[in-house]
Amino acid sequence: MNNFKKSIAAPLVSIILGATLLTAVGCSSTKTQEGTGEYVDDTVITSKVKSLILKDADFKTSTEVNVETFKGVVQLSGFVSTPAQQAKAVTIASSVSGVKSVKNDIRIK
Repeated sequence: MNNFKKSIAAPLVSIILGATLLTAVGCSSTKTQEGTGEYVDDTVITSKVKSLILKDADFKTSTEVNVETFKGVVQLSGFVSTPAQQAKAVTIASSVSGVKSVKNDIRIK
């Protein structure tokens, strides 16, 4: 009976180890694709930036700012009314934890 347990345990351990390895490799990132953890981090960054922009008094009349994040790089796009709003959006995005850089594609109406 003891030999039977050993003969079952070795393949079972190999299967579990293989599944773990495949999962880890499948979740890793490349230059053009985010890993699972990076995707979650970027989603949190995007949400924080959007909420801070919407809460700011300067943006109450203009909510046409779009926010996208990829590997910590925030891209702002859309339209604002003044250059001051454009600069403020960049400042807000830069202030969020986890942001590596900000690309400003916001246009002034």
